[in-house]
Amino acid sequence: MTASKHHRDEPTGTAHLDSTAQLMTRITSQLGTQLSHVRLDGSRRTPPQAAPAPHTPPALVVVAHGSRDPRALATVHALLDKVREERPGLPVHLGHIELNEPLLTDTLAGLAPGRAVLAPLLLSRGYHVKQDIPAALATAPHLTARVAQPLGPHPLLVETLYARLVEAGWDPRPDARTRRTSGVVLAAAGSRDPDSAVDTARTAALLAERLGVPVVPAYASAAAPTVPAALRALAVRGRRRAAVAAYFTAPGRFATQCAQAAPWIAAAPLGAHTAMARLLLHRYDGTLASLAAAPVQRQLTSA
Repeated sequence: MTASKHHRDEPTGTAHLDSTAQLMTRITSQLGTQLSHVRLDGSRRTPPQAAPAPHTPPALVVVAHGSRDPRALATVHALLDKVREERPGLPVHLGHIELNEPLLTDTLAGLAPGRAVLAPLLLSRGYHVKQDIPAALATAPHLTARVAQPLGPHPLLVETLYARLVEAGWDPRPDARTRRTSGVVLAAAGSRDPDSAVDTARTAALLAERLGVPVVPAYASAAAPTVPAALRALAVRGRRRAAVAAYFTAPGRFATQCAQAAPWIAAAPLGAHTAMARLLLHRYDGTLASLAAAPVQRQLTSA
């Protein structure tokens, strides 16, 4: 064989050897893969299952009244941020009954079809809870949803009211004389619905138990007594050291008006307190449980 002949044949032989090596590599790889599915005792391993896609819980739609006071909207957004911190992964949305955007009907229209809970950022039963919110929900037939109870009455509201009074200067450890001369007016917005007054009176009773002094409910509009009248009633009873507790979710005209009537201290509105965020989630969870019990029936009544 000449040198030139050997030179021409060399690539062919090399290619044959390469093909053989590649074939052996593939066989070894496949054999290793098959053996990885076999245990030492000869039984076959179960292939690992892909992790299920994360479940997105039903949406929480917080329904605020709306206010022309810009502090109100900022407070509501801060409260929703606390809700998200308390429950990461929960879709939280905001809708307003009036005065602010987004309006509730627009928020509902923008939700994907599915389940949702509408939680009123309102403190008692009344026209908004009984009529306005269900009417808005009726415009969203793509949703299976329920309206939760209003926030009040509830012990978490009382804890928030107590915290705001202490922040304003209320003595958390009053002596006997202070207890005999002190009282609180629970200042609320007011409603013509008698159920609203029942709910507010219940909150006043719970706060009185918490403070150990009389608490008189009063209203900025639509109901009696007014805050000045309630303060006078306490004074007649010898309770001249009277504080005003703001039974409002956020700052606004009514809250400011009631605070100005205070002869002593006036507490800030409930605001973005952690207890308020937990109360919204409590209402969400309770309503979601009832919604899950009837998943195919669209619910428009309050839970």
